Amino acid sequence: MILAPESVASFAALLADRSRAAICLALLDGRAWTAAELAATAGIARPTATAHLNALVAGGVLTEVRQGRHRYLRLAGPEQAQLIEDLATLAGRPAPARSLRTVRAAADLSAARTCYDHLAGVVGVTIYTALVARGVLTEEPAVTAAGREWFVSVAGPAVLRPATSRPLVRTCLDWTQRQPHLGGALGAALCREFISRGWIERRRDSRAVRVTSTGLLALRDLLGIDPEPLALPA
Repeated sequence: MILAPESVASFAALLADRSRAAICLALLDGRAWTAAELAATAGIARPTATAHLNALVAGGVLTEVRQGRHRYLRLAGPEQAQLIEDLATLAGRPAPARSLRTVRAAADLSAARTCYDHLAGVVGVTIYTALVARGVLTEEPAVTAAGREWFVSVAGPAVLRPATSRPLVRTCLDWTQRQPHLGGALGAALCREFISRGWIERRRDSRAVRVTSTGLLALRDLLGIDPEPLALPA
């Protein structure tokens, strides 16, 4: 397949706008947002946000779900989320925060967050490093025979039979830690399982998460992870 330069330039132009970039970064939490919520997050008027959202949906970056009179937007899939995260990594470190609130928000995201549907930040990198050290994954990465048993023991046999053609295992270069964290279908499955068990807790109005006290003990038992560096205030 030969791609026309015009097509690449047109798609890149969708993200070459601060407001549209802010919208896409907010949606990296994996949840669906209303147009009003995204307008507030991007700091723009609702009609302006609607125009941006329509362009992103038309370009295949976002998808929409309508429930009654409400319109919800989310990233179209893990490939789009990976693109946004990769761009954030290539863009370099963000500008220094200028208020206590933004300093705390940046620290929370760096410590633990969702990267669309899998775990990132210090927590995500620590889990991935432990999975490799324990022989669950190889450095390529790939799942070892012992790793297949480990994932089944944690999330059940269906974890190895994802419903989509998404790669079972892949890594993302974490944009705050500059080290890999676990993505792919298995990364998403672990995130879902940890949240459902109460080991990982979402923070309000942010894609930052925190490891609960139960989760700290579980990660210690499952992967030999030292709980202290991952312990954060509620």
